Amino acid sequence: MHSIVPEAEKILDKEFPVLDHGFVRLVDYMGSDDRIVQSARVSYGEGTKTYRQDKGLINYLLRNDHTSPFEQVVFTFHLKMPIFVARQWVRHRMGRMNEISGRYSVMKDECYIPDKDHIALQSEDNKQGRKAEAVEEEVALKVQQILKDEQDVIFRNYHELLDMGIAREISRIDLPLSLYTEFYWQMDLHNLFHFLALRMDGHAQYEIRVYANQIFEIVKVVCPIAAEAFENHKLNGVSLSGKEKDAVKKILSGEENPLSGRELEIFLAKLN
Repeated sequence: MHSIVPEAEKILDKEFPVLDHGFVRLVDYMGSDDRIVQSARVSYGEGTKTYRQDKGLINYLLRNDHTSPFEQVVFTFHLKMPIFVARQWVRHRMGRMNEISGRYSVMKDECYIPDKDHIALQSEDNKQGRKAEAVEEEVALKVQQILKDEQDVIFRNYHELLDMGIAREISRIDLPLSLYTEFYWQMDLHNLFHFLALRMDGHAQYEIRVYANQIFEIVKVVCPIAAEAFENHKLNGVSLSGKEKDAVKKILSGEENPLSGRELEIFLAKLN
């Protein structure tokens, strides 16, 4: 049975703004919550039942990592984002992607400049991230101006090379990582949930996190039951090691927590 979700039809091809020049757009979807339950129940010949039973089945499947029914649902997005975000994006290899090419197209003069609230110093305990607190406004304005001035020079040179008749594939080579790129991206729901679990996490870079958050808002429209189950069991759930599970048992039985040092820190961080 072909799945049509009325609320999803309303947002098809609608651009949802992200960052200063980017967007997320749902191009197409195949399947929804009903496709998940149909796929799961086909193994023993029973079709869709009640909403409550469907919800229970989807939660069971997700909680117990029965992934193949979720692979029956597929999303296609049109995304516009800075190149440095896109290079993190393509680490998720299960997606199918077709990107704009600077060999064929003249790239738009659009680069990302972070908002003042998201300009921060290097974290002292996270080698790949920034501090939570933004720098002072004076410093932030200076950073923004440095970035803008550099981008202006680069684009001026880019267009000068193009005006000289230099090939687009050569003229583009000094364009910055802050340049916006666009691509179509297709992924099934199982792998999309894995992507979202990583990229919606607070440890992910802010600039990719906001794209992941917007995509999840779209997923909630197309597959509301599956999205709620993912949020409960995966996004806000906790996975415990064997030692941590034993510690929970001892704590519940009134014994002292046997974990200490770094193991205790990790355990408490999971529960917060």
